[in-house]
Amino acid sequence: MTHRERIVSALKHKEPDRVPLDLGSTGCTTISVRAYERLRAHLGIPPEPPPVVWSIPSGTVIPEEAILRRFDVDTRPLSLKSPPDRCPSENTLIDEWGVTWSRQAGGSSFMNSDGPLCHLAEPTLEDLERIPWPDPTDPSRYEGLRDRAEELHEGTDYAVILNLSHGPVHQGQYLRGYVAWLEDLLLRPIFAQALIDRIVEIWVEIAERALQEAGDYFDLVMYADDIATQNAVLLQSELYRRMLKPRHKAMADAVKRYSKPIMFHSCGSVYALIPDLIETGIDVLNPVQVSAANMDTERLKREFGRELTFWGGIDTHRVLPAGTPAEVRQEVKRRIDDLHHDGGYVLCAVHNIQPDIPPENIVAMYEAALEYGH
Repeated sequence: MTHRERIVSALKHKEPDRVPLDLGSTGCTTISVRAYERLRAHLGIPPEPPPVVWSIPSGTVIPEEAILRRFDVDTRPLSLKSPPDRCPSENTLIDEWGVTWSRQAGGSSFMNSDGPLCHLAEPTLEDLERIPWPDPTDPSRYEGLRDRAEELHEGTDYAVILNLSHGPVHQGQYLRGYVAWLEDLLLRPIFAQALIDRIVEIWVEIAERALQEAGDYFDLVMYADDIATQNAVLLQSELYRRMLKPRHKAMADAVKRYSKPIMFHSCGSVYALIPDLIETGIDVLNPVQVSAANMDTERLKREFGRELTFWGGIDTHRVLPAGTPAEVRQEVKRRIDDLHHDGGYVLCAVHNIQPDIPPENIVAMYEAALEYGH
């Protein structure tokens, strides 16, 4: 099988010749710069040229071809361009949404620290009209997208993953603040709904323009919107179904109009809302956070394996950072046994490979997948 055929078979719930592998095809399945530098050194790859940055705020990189081929990775990333961040200082960024990102001096990643709606005690609909919003029609956002997609699709046999931006949960929390955004859902539902709708409207227009531009040349669309914590879903089911599910469906509908499968990323214990996510139209669940409550992979496959492909699943909570290579191999074998039969599984780490994960365990994960995954 080609690499693309392997991924497509998994998406169609047909068991491929081996378990498909991902590293670096999405902003949620890549690797931090510090872990990457250590992996390079471990594999004897020269430190120059410097790695290609995926995201400055998250401190992640796009892995180079030498590493992707070393592990026989089946996927490659495709992303839109964003307007450049403003940088008031070395440790401060302001993005196109007006959200401020800060890091400690010497740190590798940024955290959102302020937003244009964060300081409003009683926000109004008029406040939404006063702040600047990203321009989804900005042609620089789509510059070169079709050429890059065509080069990947026609010039290689890898599955190409289009990365779209965060949904209304993430973006609303960045703009308004985490606590205030959650409070708004209950205390100020009219404002909360208007904010969510404005974010989704911009997202849908960007998605549709990207799909029109390059839809012939990629295999899967990915976007993220965390709706769970370590122990439970973030919102009660009724609140999710009222405030967010119709908007998540509108996002999925925009992609499905172009007949593309969807990978939806949410960390945490999403189990209680998986039927709702399926109803919105998603095809793939990432990252399958196995350390969270109710995220047992055997149960997930049994209950949802006909509808969903699972993407991720190798534990970054304990096994990858603190386990031995032998424990990593055992973890890989367990997840393949639980998830790979009848297709519907792509193996990678739960979320991005973090700085505390030793390179020996990264190598063990991919070598075990190639050994056990046939």
